[in-house]
This record gives sequence, structure tokens and C-alpha cells, in this order.
Amino acid sequence: VLRISAADEAQVQKVKELEDLEHLQVRRSAESSLRPQGSSHASWTHPRMPPSPGATWGLGPLSATQKGSMGLILIPHPQLVSKLQIGSSYEGRPIYVLKFSTGGSNRPAIWIDTGIHSREWVTQASGVWFAKKITQDYGQDPTLTAILDSLDIFLEIVTNPDGFAFTHSKNRMWRKTRSLTEGSSCVGVDPNRNWDAGFGLPGASSNPCSETYHGKFANSEVEVKSIVDFVKNHGNIKAFISIHSYSQLLMYPYGYTEEAAPDRDELDQVAKSAVTALTSLYGTKFEYGSIIKTIYQASGTTVDWTYSQGIKYSFTFELRDTGRYGFLLPASQIVPTAQETWLALRIIMEHTLNHPY
Repeated sequence: VLRISAADEAQVQKVKELEDLEHLQVRRSAESSLRPQGSSHASWTHPRMPPSPGATWGLGPLSATQKGSMGLILIPHPQLVSKLQIGSSYEGRPIYVLKFSTGGSNRPAIWIDTGIHSREWVTQASGVWFAKKITQDYGQDPTLTAILDSLDIFLEIVTNPDGFAFTHSKNRMWRKTRSLTEGSSCVGVDPNRNWDAGFGLPGASSNPCSETYHGKFANSEVEVKSIVDFVKNHGNIKAFISIHSYSQLLMYPYGYTEEAAPDRDELDQVAKSAVTALTSLYGTKFEYGSIIKTIYQASGTTVDWTYSQGIKYSFTFELRDTGRYGFLLPASQIVPTAQETWLALRIIMEHTLNHPY
């Protein structure tokens, strides 16, 4: 992996230009060629490719994810968890969501999704860990028990099934969906730029070959549209949490504008409490704030859309790490990552329970 530390805005722009090249190949000589550009901080590292999340959590072949690991969660807990299919991917794979509920119909609910960017393997693996944690802790952990006695939890572990399959079969670093774009040889849309909130504004690309290509129109991707339809049809989701990696951040709206969200003060306080809880376990440092001020401008994002739909507690995580391993996080860090993230999730879910609206 070639790591470049940009010293000024011109170097940042040069890196952004490279991002738009889908099949960029960087050779070992790139380090010396970058130095005349002024990037003196260019270095090579050779992180070991971690095993698939399947090596630890049954996330290897996609069929195992959808049937195997989910089945292991469902079978011992039929009264608590059920599996819903909310749609099918572009390539025809089922889009599954786990529903954790203690009964009742259309109760207030919390949504959690992982893996919308397919290469972020620690998120899907953490999603499986969360599912097991919920089933194990209900009736044992008073906080979780109180949450589930009043709220349902929906958990989508593989939010981008086609991309996830492609990271196993062809390209470990694939981020986007696998839909075809008419008039372009480049494949896929960034599913976190495809939502109808600031769609097409700065913070996304109109270039089909870009990693942040926003698509022809909002909700063009069936993986996104399936969630949109589910959220609208449900009508009672109170918290929406979309989990990414990496950078160690907890963020809330907005991403497409510097305008402060109407609930900014409350969201900031919840984020602060969640990060404090997360850090308490292993000392992992997280930053928090609005998307645009914490990481960068991003338009058409998941949580900006959910917030626009009246879901006040809309948050997005960027899990470990801050760049040493990046998307190739060692398998040994999966459980610690999931454990610390769970503490933050509990804070958000408990706040949602205690502050109905």
C-alpha cells in the first residue's frame, strides 16, 4: 500500500484526481516520482491481507452469510429474531434484514446497517457479532432488555450483497454496487452517494468511473431503494445508524451542507456520550461531529436522507482504524472493534428509548 501524506491543498487535489481512475495501478517507482510533486511523505507498507470475515464469523461465501450465520442466530431464538427479505440486489441476491422484537406490531424501531461499502469487511463481521450479542444479552443486560421490551431493532448485515461477493471473487477493494451504467464501461454506483438528500451536489462525482459516483438519479440502486421503501412503509423508525470503516469517527447530519442540523446540539451530546463509552473499553480514540465538518463534504448520504425523513437520531460510524491497515484490518481486531462499537450503540439506543418523539 502506498501511503501519501498531503502537505497542502494542491496535493490533496492531486490525490482526489487519482481517485477518479477506477483501474489505477501504482508501481513501486511511484514513490520517487511523487517526490517532485512535493509529497515528501510517501511510503510503502505491506500489510498482510486478513482472512475474510468468514474465517471468524461465517461471512466467507455470500450464501454462508445470508443462510449460515443468520440461521445460527435464528434457530435458538425464534421468539426474538426473524429474517425478512426486503428486496433483491442488482445481480439478484436476496437483501435480508434481521428483526429483533419482543412482540407487537409497528412498534418504534431502530435500524442498523453494515457493509454498504463492500470492502469494509470489519463492519459486516461486526454486524454478525451485534446480532449474536443481542440474542445473548436479552434478558441478561437490563439496558438491552428495556430497549427491546419497547423498541424493535432491524439489522442489515450485508447491505451491498453484489459488491461484497465481488470483494471475495475478484477485487478485495471494491466499494460500489455492481450495476451497469449505460454509455460507460465502468461498473457500479457509490451507494452512500445515491440517496435523495443533496443528491448530485459537491461531495459526490458524476463520473461513472469514480469511487464516489452518485448514479444517474437518486435511489437508482435497488440496494438503496429497498431501504428507502422499507423505511417509508414502516413509518416509525426513530434511530438509524449506518456503519462504515475506517477513520474512527461518529457523525451526524449534514454531509452536503455546512448548515447545522436543527437537532445538532442534542445529536452532538449523544455522540459525545457514545464516543466516551466506546473509548472506555480499549482506549480507542474517536472524533465526532457533523459529517461535513468531521470528515469531508459528502452529498446523497444515507443519514442525511434518513434525517430528512424525520428520523432524528441518524448517525454514521467509521470504525477502526485510522489508516495503518485501513480496509485490511487484521482479523484479530474484529472482536475488539465490535465490542467497543456495541457500547456506543447501546448509548444511542438507550437515548432513543428515553427520549421518544
